[in-house]
Amino acid sequence: MSDRYLVISSDCHAGLRPEAYRDYLDPQYREAFDAALPIQAAAMEESGKRFLVDDINEQWRSGNENLLHGAWDHDARLRVLDGDGIAGEIIFPDGITEMNSPPFGASLGLPTEGVDPEMQWAGARAHNRWLSELVSMAPDRHFGVAVIPCLWDDMDTTLKEVRSARKNGLGGILLPNAWGKRLAYHHSFYEPLWELCADLGVIIHFHSGAAPTEDYFGPMPPKPGQEIPAGAVGVYICEVPFYNVRPVTFMLWGGVFTRHPKLKVAITEGTTIWAPEYVALLEQRYEEAHYSQKLGDFRSHLKGKSPAQAFRENVFLGASCMPRREAEMRDAIGLSQLMWGSDYPHPEGSWPFTRDQMHATFQGLPEDDVAAMLGGNATEFYGFDAEKLAPLVAKIGPEKSWLQGPGPQPSA
Repeated sequence: MSDRYLVISSDCHAGLRPEAYRDYLDPQYREAFDAALPIQAAAMEESGKRFLVDDINEQWRSGNENLLHGAWDHDARLRVLDGDGIAGEIIFPDGITEMNSPPFGASLGLPTEGVDPEMQWAGARAHNRWLSELVSMAPDRHFGVAVIPCLWDDMDTTLKEVRSARKNGLGGILLPNAWGKRLAYHHSFYEPLWELCADLGVIIHFHSGAAPTEDYFGPMPPKPGQEIPAGAVGVYICEVPFYNVRPVTFMLWGGVFTRHPKLKVAITEGTTIWAPEYVALLEQRYEEAHYSQKLGDFRSHLKGKSPAQAFRENVFLGASCMPRREAEMRDAIGLSQLMWGSDYPHPEGSWPFTRDQMHATFQGLPEDDVAAMLGGNATEFYGFDAEKLAPLVAKIGPEKSWLQGPGPQPSA
């Protein structure tokens, strides 16, 4: 048995510098890209100010600039992963921090307002092409998540891009958290997508970020001199986990996992402290139906597989930068569903103090539980080959004895 932990980060990000996406776009979209690039840069700069990222970003970046290039530079990325003791990672698109979101609204939030569907798909394809190249540089360590703006009317385009992503080495897809005026995920429109993902073993992801920002900050884009209401960010960070889980609620009650029991979903970077009460609510609403008899039959299509059961069996939780509190709540949350993540290269993530954060979170907890949360669950869920990663783990993995004791941080 190894004396080191296998660590898989369930939440990392990567993206090209904005101008570099041009080469990955279909040629017919490059002229529009050139025109849109300065507009996108200005919008991302404004977002940084509104979400207070600029308040900490400059200080955090100081001295870390070269390794932050790991957002797009593979050699720098491996240096970061090795230094953090991370053998494998799940890679989502990036965003504000390095100004490297995919173009045309193919960003982490996948908005539906003010977006041209054709252009958003062009941006998504560009990112997915580049991500496939990045993943291919160390396929045993990288699990890429393709951007899929599935809300538009053309399901054939969605299915084509999912097949292409899978063929090119990307094992997961990112779907929009918020659908606006489009169809929600309990609608039969999405049935071909669920079927294809189940057949191909493609894992569906919902990542924190999207929420009704105009409710918090006012009209977007902001008008000159527009006030940012006090508490806007606080309201956002309290509500955004709800919007991250909301798509899965629709899928659970829609019977998606009853029809497709092999389908896998990950909810990432939305905390996990909500899970015990969420599951309790699902159970109560499913089992105690006397008060809701007047609503008619809302359960028979689930064929006895309750939403709570489906949540426990089909949904895993990417617990980014897991605090001690969540680790101590692991049994109530669902130990077998929890997956630690570093959130590199975001300032709210654990890097460049990942090992300190690991120690603070897991010190003294049962070894088997720590192994599951740090990498065992993710290895099984995502299909990493632990044997292939074993030589790497023997070099970089956190020592089990260190996490059991109060000792100082070991060198990478």
